[in-house]
Parts: sequence; structure tokens; C-alpha cells
Amino acid sequence: MKIAANSKVVFIGDSITDCGRFKTAGAGEGWPNALGNGYVQQVDALLGSTYPQLSLRVVNVGNGGDNVRALKARWQSDVLDIKPDWLSVMIGTNDVWRQFDTPRQKEWHVYPEEFERIYRDILSSVRPSLKGLILMTPFYIEPNPADAMRAMMDKYSAIVRRMATEFEAIFVDTQSSYDHVLMHMPTQALSGDRVHPNQTGHMVITRAFLNAIGYDWAGK
Repeated sequence: MKIAANSKVVFIGDSITDCGRFKTAGAGEGWPNALGNGYVQQVDALLGSTYPQLSLRVVNVGNGGDNVRALKARWQSDVLDIKPDWLSVMIGTNDVWRQFDTPRQKEWHVYPEEFERIYRDILSSVRPSLKGLILMTPFYIEPNPADAMRAMMDKYSAIVRRMATEFEAIFVDTQSSYDHVLMHMPTQALSGDRVHPNQTGHMVITRAFLNAIGYDWAGK
């Protein structure tokens, strides 16, 4: 597996990462429900049960409602100050969603050019200090690529792909992982609003993440 022993692995993102995590000072790890009840918790459980000898330290600093602007605003305290060895970033859903659910509040919209500029800025500040960086695409649990919000989400995913190449990061195409499952299951079986996954939907993200870092599904 690509992540070495005794690494601190920090996950940052929006509500999909947050997923109800316990929020007080230092509560991104170690406390009951500190990791929330989504893919971060699933990743931690699978890594801990399969690779206990690595003593990996998983930290969840996701925050519901965040877009890339909000990430930048808390980047110092929630990323740089806690000194991750590995950093996983999944952002972009709200940057796109606000363009569709609040179309008249244009000051809330983060368009592709700003999204890419801010994303590059925050990654530049942390990449030299990391042992590894993982960039995960935003996604929309909708199988029709011609759907307006799905098509827009794909544009933001393409930006994340470019960032992954530029910053020599592991790239996780969560949208592609959902597309595979949606060939066999309806959207409603994974999410009630096509944005927030249920446990099966979170496991789709978990599998994509673990496959990207070389997780051994055969076990030990």
C-alpha cells in the first residue's frame, strides 16, 4: 500500500466528508463519532482492520456547506497547522450546486475559473510538506451525462484531474465509480438527493479511494 506506517492522513471537504463528525477542538480524531458516519469512517475501519501494524492516524476536517472559498478560509488552521503526512481533498459539489439551487444568488456561485485558481493556490501552500496528496473529484449521482448539473460537475472534475497531474497527486475519479454502480442500481438506492450518499453510496467512494492507494482487498 502507498501510505507508510505512522502516517497522519487528513481528509478535508464538504458535508460528504464531514458526514456528522463530532466538532470540538481537536475532535477530528480519537473521539466517538470524530470521523462522522461516511466514507472517512469506512476508510479508517478498513485500514485499521486490515493494516493494524501501520498505526495510521486518520483525521476528518470536513465541514458541511463548504465550497473551495470556505476551504481556503480555514486552510491554515485545518490543514497547515495540523501537519498532515497525507492529505485527501474532495471539494466542488457546493461550488456547482449553488448555481442550480440558488440561481439568483450569484455571489454564492464559484465558477470554474475561480475554482481552479483557488484550488491551485491552496494546494501550492501544502504540497511541498506532504508525503502524499490525494485529489478526489466532486460527483453528482446522476447517470445521464447530459443532465445540466451532471454536465457542470464533470467540468469541475476535469479541473481536479488537471490539478492531480500538476501536483503529482493520486487521482480518484469518484464520478466514474458511481457511473459503474448506476449501470446496475437506481440513483435512489444510493442517495435521496443525488448529492449526499447513503452508506452504500459512501462505500462507492471508499472503494475508489482505497483502490487508488493500493489497498489489498484480499486481506492478510
